[in-house]
Amino acid sequence: MNKRSPALISVSALLLGLLLNAPAVAQSVASLDKIQNQEELNKAITALDAALFDAYNKCDLAKFGSLIDDNIEFYHDQGGVTLGRAALVEAVKKNICGQVTRELLPNTLQVYPMKGYGAIEMGVHLFHHPGHPENGDGEGKFVHLWQYKDGAWKVTRVLSYDHHAAGK
Repeated sequence: MNKRSPALISVSALLLGLLLNAPAVAQSVASLDKIQNQEELNKAITALDAALFDAYNKCDLAKFGSLIDDNIEFYHDQGGVTLGRAALVEAVKKNICGQVTRELLPNTLQVYPMKGYGAIEMGVHLFHHPGHPENGDGEGKFVHLWQYKDGAWKVTRVLSYDHHAAGK
């Protein structure tokens, strides 16, 4: 008879619980058809922004990629154009993971409805370089176009621009 240790059973139960709850966490943001007013739209997009950049900051590329459309268009004033989810996830892996973290500048987030599509998100974010204070913090503006399609919110277009040293 094969006996399993209590620790192994506990770890297995924990992993199973996390896997079973993952869809519930992913579905915690309201669908577009359920959003009835600006406050609800703000709440949804704020939560999506937090999820996207939590994954970005932690280098959780699977979660980050799950919030990005297959055919994303990412326009960056200094880095140029990146087309497609695979290319963007690879760029984050190569240039961001362990090197840069992002923080939304308080009170800069603006959200606008895009009828039948989703929402436009605009704001200002700060970029930090953990372990490399000599690089200084950076600041930039962004516009994200979020689409609600096939039961999921995804970023389809990004404009990231006006990058400069923070506070300037």
